[in-house]
Order: sequence, then C-alpha cells, then structure tokens
Amino acid sequence: MSEQGEADFFRECAGASRTDSAREAWRVFGIMSEFVEATERLKAVCPAVSLFGSARVQPGHPDYCLAETIARKLSDAGFAVISGGGPGIMEAANKGAFAGRSPSVGLNIELPHEQKANEYQDVALSFRHFFARKYMFVRFASAYVVMPGGFGTLDELLEVITLTQTGKSPRIPIILVGRAFWQGLMDWFSTRLLEARAIAPEDLRLTQIIDEPEEVVAAIFRHYESSGFAPSRAERELMLNL
Repeated sequence: MSEQGEADFFRECAGASRTDSAREAWRVFGIMSEFVEATERLKAVCPAVSLFGSARVQPGHPDYCLAETIARKLSDAGFAVISGGGPGIMEAANKGAFAGRSPSVGLNIELPHEQKANEYQDVALSFRHFFARKYMFVRFASAYVVMPGGFGTLDELLEVITLTQTGKSPRIPIILVGRAFWQGLMDWFSTRLLEARAIAPEDLRLTQIIDEPEEVVAAIFRHYESSGFAPSRAERELMLNL
C-alpha cells in the first residue's frame, strides 16, 4: 500500500471511530432505560421463579404440558412465573401462571427473526439487549426451573450455575425437570469435568433433577423453610453488584 493509501485508510478509520463512539454513547442510554424500566416494573414481583425451556416445543407435547402444570402449581402456591415471553416452553410457563393466582411475566426479546410474544402475560417487557434481559431472569428469581431445551436453555442454565458457583448470586434452587433428558449432562459433569478438576465435587450439588410438578414446588419451599423468601441484607447487596 502506498503512503497516500495508508493515510487514507487511517483517516477513514478515525472517522468511523468517531461515528461509532457517538452511536455507542446513545446505545448506553438505551441499555440504561431497559434496566430502569424493567427494574421498576418487576420490583413488586416477589417471590418469583424463572422458568426456561425450548422455544420449539408445540402445544400438546409432554414437555409443554408438564411446564404448564408446573407453572400453574407455582402460581397457585404464590410464585410469580418469569419466562422469555415467546412460544414453546415459554408460552406453556406463561399460560400456566396466567391461569393461576400469581403474575405471569414475559421478558420478550427482539430478534432478527422476530419472536412473537405469547398472549398469556400479565406483565410483558420487551428487550433489545440479551444481557439486560438475562440479568432480570437472575435478579428477580427465588428459584430456577429448567425444562428440556436447546442452546438458549443451556446458556441460561450454565449462566445461573456459574453465578452461583462463583458467589456472584445467592444460592437458590436450580431445578432440572426431566431425568431422562438431563441425567446424561449431569453424568458428563461428574466424569469429564470433575475428573479434569475443572469443577469441585460440591459444584455437583448446585443443581437437582426432579420429575414431578408437586416435588418442584416442595423443593423450593424446603430451601426457604428456615430463611424465608425475603433476601437478607447481604443478598440484596450481592445482587446490586451482580
């Protein structure tokens, strides 16, 4: 490249950088507004359970029916249910909670191939940024219930396990529903990861596998028998620094 060509190249880069910096500054305001709005609307939703699972499951599928039943039982037991607001297991979770006594919450995400919000939401929020949405799943949850799912479900699961393992969030129930689906992954954790010393033995106790809807609700209540659902001062401080 000639000296003139190099000069032109760096001049274009500098101009692009100034333009990108301005756009980034405005983007920060957009992110802040998502955090503020969601925090204000969800702060009264307590206690709540975040429920994850596949968006591809159709109504009538056993996993859809199971998620709907679990969500209804959680709702009737006094838990708001937070889902991703879309189809599949998300819809089943909102549908079950919507029919129950407690709020059905949908944290919808804007995607290139637009996700259609399901109709069973008492509280519906829309996000452009995945990380802001993921924060809300964690910030307002008293427990996580994870149904069978794909990469998105695994992403949510591994995030909450990591946050709990590293002490960045309080230890709350992480319940995997469906032993036939999840046991292979747990076996891999206990062999490959544990044998490689990539995790500690106690990390295997961060999750539990449950099949029955009634036992999901009972396991959450057992966890809070001694402490109650209101977070301690230390837990509140921890979540502020998540």
